[in-house]
Amino acid sequence: MVQVKVIPCLDIKGGRVVKGVHFVELKDALDPVEAATAYYEGGADEIAFLDITATVEKRRTVFDIVESVAKSVEVPLVVGGGIKACADVEEAVKRGAAKVSISSAAYRDPDMVKEAVREFGSQHIIVAIDADLNEKLPSGREVYIDGGRTPTGDDAVSFAKKMADLGVGELLPTSKATDGVREGYDLLLTRKIADATGLPTIASGGAGTLEHFYQAASEGHAASVLGASVFHFGVFTVREVKEYLRSKGIGVNL
Repeated sequence: MVQVKVIPCLDIKGGRVVKGVHFVELKDALDPVEAATAYYEGGADEIAFLDITATVEKRRTVFDIVESVAKSVEVPLVVGGGIKACADVEEAVKRGAAKVSISSAAYRDPDMVKEAVREFGSQHIIVAIDADLNEKLPSGREVYIDGGRTPTGDDAVSFAKKMADLGVGELLPTSKATDGVREGYDLLLTRKIADATGLPTIASGGAGTLEHFYQAASEGHAASVLGASVFHFGVFTVREVKEYLRSKGIGVNL
């Protein structure tokens, strides 16, 4: 049985874990090292560390905090935010990242993604795709960049296929419409990208109930389920999510 991974996500701003709604209204939540340690001890399969304002602020990821978090856990750390060159990927790996997530730069500079895959291997490169509703596009979902601030006019599923063709190992679509609302993932977005590319796809944005995690795996065809606010604010633990998934017949690593 294929096992679904459960991934707590640390959205970082100003060196702290924050959580917002629709990518805005950010609220302080936790210390990143303390949070990562707790999630690791609680059974997280991986931990995502996303410096969500790095690109907009035109700076690199807070690599010193990445290193501190990486040293505090023994599960793979996914690092993203402000990754715009292979030198940034190299620095993230050097500081302890097992996988590096590229978002806005993947849209602006696909050749960099191709180079990163060649240099570091597909298993280490993820492309994160922020998307919002646009019924005029074939998939009904539009790629947004710059932390979800800038619409591109491009179809999210078509873009995902382009990234798959470049050899990336995983895709991380996040729905702007469902982010932080806790009313469920954008199952259509996740499923269409997973099915169109055949790549492991991480469901992100909108988990609010245990059933939502199950829906992401069963209906959204997600290989991993990512959560933020439900973990940060104590709605569920990682173990509760895993036990629920197992009770519904989804393979997990307990």
